[in-house]
Amino acid sequence: MTTPSHAAQPTRARRELTAWRNAIFAIFFLSGLSLASWVARLPAIRDDLHLSTQGVGLIILTGSIGSILGLIAAPWLMARIGARHGMSAVLVTVAVGLVFVGVGGSVISSVPLVVAGLVLFGFGNGAVDVMMNVEGAEAERELGKTVMPLMHAFFSFGTVAGAGLAAAASAIALPVWAHLSVISLVLAIAVVVAVRFVPVREELGDDPHDDAPRDPWTVRIKRSLSVWADARLLLIGVVMLGMSFAEGSANDWLALAVVDGHGYDETTGAAMFTVFTIAITGARVLGGRFIDRFGRVAMLRSMSIIGVAGLALFIFASEPWLLIVGTVLWGIGCSLAFPVGMSAAADVPDRADAAARVSAVAMIGYCAFLVGPPLIGFLGEHFGILNAMLVLLGLMALAGLAAPAARERSR
Repeated sequence: MTTPSHAAQPTRARRELTAWRNAIFAIFFLSGLSLASWVARLPAIRDDLHLSTQGVGLIILTGSIGSILGLIAAPWLMARIGARHGMSAVLVTVAVGLVFVGVGGSVISSVPLVVAGLVLFGFGNGAVDVMMNVEGAEAERELGKTVMPLMHAFFSFGTVAGAGLAAAASAIALPVWAHLSVISLVLAIAVVVAVRFVPVREELGDDPHDDAPRDPWTVRIKRSLSVWADARLLLIGVVMLGMSFAEGSANDWLALAVVDGHGYDETTGAAMFTVFTIAITGARVLGGRFIDRFGRVAMLRSMSIIGVAGLALFIFASEPWLLIVGTVLWGIGCSLAFPVGMSAAADVPDRADAAARVSAVAMIGYCAFLVGPPLIGFLGEHFGILNAMLVLLGLMALAGLAAPAARERSR
């Protein structure tokens, strides 16, 4: 049995730690809620704007560009205003972006306004992805047990809630602008309330409002960039890159691969994607206790083997039950690498250094999540979607080989 290195005696009261943890749960949930709310109303926005499939792809691309800019800007924002205020600022930016998308997509039918909204939306979500993981890793360390997988499960809970609310809004013919405006208001209010329970931490860039001198923000940003020279951190990034690539590709291409690659109907494709989301969410809910018991390296290696086996079944099998088994194993296999990578990156004595390290690997993981699916689409166009997914097999195996970089440090 391996004891997690972050299992140190907490320095805060249990009630404060629990409130901090729950606040980060809420922020993960809000991020997922915002994403699903926009995606689920995309067909209505497409119809109102009279967009072609290519046009939809282009406006989605603007959101992805905004997300990448947010990932890049997150370390600078944390150095300037801290993770605590940063999460409020960027989720309010997400809310403003959603309002723009709703108004531009259903009131004045303006593609430029929708694009502007998606850039703001993507920027805010990209930046909050980094910040909430930085805060989550710190909360996990002080709690003394693995909770990062459960935090990521709350993102999935948010997507389920967002999709359900969007379906209800569509069913009652609620206009897109009204639906997204309500979601925006919920986001803005909820994040302002949630961050009140996040402690002020100078090492994360927060201003303690005392007379103690602080390093200039330029010094703090240089320190955050210096972690990219750490070979062990880059190997943790390899783990996250491989598994995030596999997860992001499943989100965009799994259902289509069932239809175009295996010849089933669209209902089966949608059902298979639902199986994947249930598998990955369930593994994240239950994964923390297994990580605490068996250790990060053993779990990452196991997840790599499970993921490779599942993806191989999905690619090469033809029987429906084998596709289901393969989809479940694929979801389980790529479920824990991202949250475990965050915990491993934060596993250093210097907390300011830990924040910079978590920020770095979050950027690697989320960039793979965003960039991976278009690459699979390009390869699928030339070699077939199932053949394109062979790339995922290699990356998941590579993630397993890099797993020792995530080993717990001695207490």
